Amino acid sequence: MMSKASAHCKWTRRQFLAKGCATAIVATLGLPVATGCSPAAEKGEAEHVVQTPAPSELREAMHYRRLDDGRVQCQTCFRRCIVSDGRLGFCHNRKNIGGTFYSLIHGRPCALQIDPIEKEPVFHMLPGCTIFCVGTASCNSRCKFCQNWEMSQHTMWETVNYQATPAEVVEQAQAGGCTAISFTYNEPTVFYEYMYDIASLAKDQGLRVVCHTNGTMLAAPMQQLLERLDAITVDLKAFVPDFYHRVCSLELEPVLETLQRIAKSGVHLEIVNLLIPKLNDDPEDIRSMCTWIAQTLGVKVPVHFTRFFPSYRMQHVPPTPIETLEMAVTMGDEVGLHYVYLGNAPGHKRNSTFCPACGERIIHRLHFTVVSLDIVDGKCRFCGHPAAGIWDS
Repeated sequence: MMSKASAHCKWTRRQFLAKGCATAIVATLGLPVATGCSPAAEKGEAEHVVQTPAPSELREAMHYRRLDDGRVQCQTCFRRCIVSDGRLGFCHNRKNIGGTFYSLIHGRPCALQIDPIEKEPVFHMLPGCTIFCVGTASCNSRCKFCQNWEMSQHTMWETVNYQATPAEVVEQAQAGGCTAISFTYNEPTVFYEYMYDIASLAKDQGLRVVCHTNGTMLAAPMQQLLERLDAITVDLKAFVPDFYHRVCSLELEPVLETLQRIAKSGVHLEIVNLLIPKLNDDPEDIRSMCTWIAQTLGVKVPVHFTRFFPSYRMQHVPPTPIETLEMAVTMGDEVGLHYVYLGNAPGHKRNSTFCPACGERIIHRLHFTVVSLDIVDGKCRFCGHPAAGIWDS
């Protein structure tokens, strides 16, 4: 049955179907659903109409500082939003209430789903295992090519949200037989406190923890999170600042700093680069990026060159030619990277993992499916060379 609040929302057919599917998934998990959006929220006036719960029912933000006149400054991502009393930050997920900054999204995910870990993509941690994925509304970027725009480019008042405490998320992951919990789909930085609380409980319960991020988190929250992560996948969207500004409304430098911080932490790191025709597929830029990764982060960091398909505000851009992706993979090989992959092209040879020492295929994949695994005690079964990653003995 549609709630009264939902009845006032003007949905497209695609939005209606998406929301209906989301509700069906939640019903399967046995979690309550919070629905509804306001006409004012659709007009971008959410900060004026949101009925915020009492502060006692909210989670205080972990990284911010108080300023003069009741303002606060967020210290979670590179934007460092300065927020007046009663207003929201850029991501719309945090609100200043009387000089205290609160997360509004804590306990209100709009995506809970079981996926293969390869879909993240994380190729070098427990191949073939399943992960319990958590995502919410909103993002701190405005990528015109977003593949999950129905979630990330909408506020929490425009999505169907589940009501799930951190403990309930961990319980659902265990009930689903998952090896790990992953924070993904939208940018986890915008639900940092929820992610942190879930990750802490998950580690206590013996689950692994994974995060897929755009890499724009500031040093202090990132360091605190890394202490609870087993693996992290970072989108390196391009290697030129102009692309970041013009296409994503982001900055490149914070991402490069984050990558270096992760590499020094010892947490397993993988990098994804979505190649978009005529936007970030210049061969010299790709070679520069691969060289930087090899020299700065290390040759053992897995790199995924992923195929773009028309999406969101780039419906007019054609899919990435396979030849472009193969060119990028070859460049990664030439600069000495040990593990370079070609993604979103099911059945391609470079979905699989090859030993950098003997060249034998040690993980045979068909898209997200592991067909065979020839890693024994973390080493190539054929020559004994150590394979970078997290492996089950």
